[in-house]
Amino acid sequence: MSDSVGVAVCGAVALFLFGFAVRETVVVRRLKRAGIRTQGVVVDNTRDDWSDGHNLVPVIAFVDQQGHRVEFSPHVRGTGMNLEKGLDVQVVYEDGKPHTARVNMRKYMMGSAMWTLLGGVAFAGAGVLLALKN
Repeated sequence: MSDSVGVAVCGAVALFLFGFAVRETVVVRRLKRAGIRTQGVVVDNTRDDWSDGHNLVPVIAFVDQQGHRVEFSPHVRGTGMNLEKGLDVQVVYEDGKPHTARVNMRKYMMGSAMWTLLGGVAFAGAGVLLALKN
């Protein structure tokens, strides 16, 4: 693979990751401004299939405005991201869209945006290094 193709691929991946990070930031901002807040309870901890089952993923249940019970697992996963079973947590979701629920804690709200931003910076840096190599 030539350096120019590598630069283009790294740049494209970096732009994709930056776009995803911006999208996540917009969603979090919208949830913070106009999201419905309610109490949820950690009802279970399941094993994460992506990490060979080493990480526990909390399952959180809450009742939405229509009185329906909703269960979800946070998108942000990894070491230090588990919550104790039975713990009460604040949940925030878009009006009429309980499937958009997130745990109202900084590490759960901004985790996806921060990791994708860091990934974008890494790919952009790799592209710059490849470009300077010529």
